[in-house]
Amino acid sequence: MLFQENNKAIYLQLADAICDGILAGDFPPGNRIQSVREYAASVEVNANTVMRSYDYLAGNGIIFNKRGIGYFISPDAVEKVRSLRRSELLEGELKILFYRLKLLGITPAELSNLYAGFCATNQPS
Repeated sequence: MLFQENNKAIYLQLADAICDGILAGDFPPGNRIQSVREYAASVEVNANTVMRSYDYLAGNGIIFNKRGIGYFISPDAVEKVRSLRRSELLEGELKILFYRLKLLGITPAELSNLYAGFCATNQPS
C-alpha cells in the first residue's frame, strides 16, 4: 500500500482504505476481514499500527470482533462509513474548500455549474 505524504496518521490511512473497500463492495457486511497479522504483512506495517486501525473502526461500529474467530464487517457498516465520511467532509474539508473558493473569487453559481457538470459526466456504470 502506498501511504500519502500528509499529516494523516498511517493507522487512519489504513482505516480509510478499509472504509473505501466497504463502500466499493469489496468487504460485504458480515464478511470476515484479514487478521491483524495478515493485514500487517500485506501492507508492510507493524501489527500494532493495524491494531490501532481495527480499534478505530470497531470504536465507530464499522467492524466487530468475534473473540477467537476474527474481525467482521458490521451489518450496517456502509451506513456508518457514509455517516463518518459525511461528518469529516462537512466539518473539516469543506471549510477549507469554502475558504479557498472565497479567496479565489469563485461564486456559488460557478461552483454549482461545475458540480452539475461533474455529476452529468461521472455517472456510475
